[in-house]
Amino acid sequence: MPGKDRDLSGQAPDKAHAALVLVDVIHPFDFDGADRLLKHSRPAFRRIAALKARAVEAGLPVVYANDNFGRWQDDFRKVVRRATADDAAGRVLVAPLEPGPDDYFVLKPKLSGFFATPLEVLLEHLGAETLILAGVAADFCVLATALDAHMRGFRVVIPEDCTASENPTRLADALAYARRACDADTRPQAEQDFNALRQGRADVRTEE
Repeated sequence: MPGKDRDLSGQAPDKAHAALVLVDVIHPFDFDGADRLLKHSRPAFRRIAALKARAVEAGLPVVYANDNFGRWQDDFRKVVRRATADDAAGRVLVAPLEPGPDDYFVLKPKLSGFFATPLEVLLEHLGAETLILAGVAADFCVLATALDAHMRGFRVVIPEDCTASENPTRLADALAYARRACDADTRPQAEQDFNALRQGRADVRTEE
């Protein structure tokens, strides 16, 4: 549970009250309807890159919670290589978000970043109490992760300009539901105070 701040193995060096969780940003965009998601994701991915840069500058740990896309023999590095290959549809969007050596990652088999993954254990080791969620799609994997985070007692922040869906209506509906069901703060990333979040000084402000 959030706040326990246990480190069972002593191998998670970062400590912060908040963590940035990037949901499915390493994406091959090769499914039916991917062209629509890709179209609406372009501005969001540019802002997600800026979001990550701000998080790193503020000293927040960055965690990639990424689907294995049904490829059970792939590890995270293979997922990255496939999504950034020269012929990958979303390569231009994904390449700026390639994980760095200090980033964390978990591979998920289903929508939520928590389902059948060690994400909760990792966040406990990091001491995170607030999760900043960004990625795609807002109405599927981001929302599922937000709901699971809320049920586990985490505060949820989903900057509205750092996520996307296949159409604007789905995006708006997902954000509205996250505010209602998770008490999520969906203010744009520019309005988030990362230093305050890291220190646990920022309360989640729910929009009307």
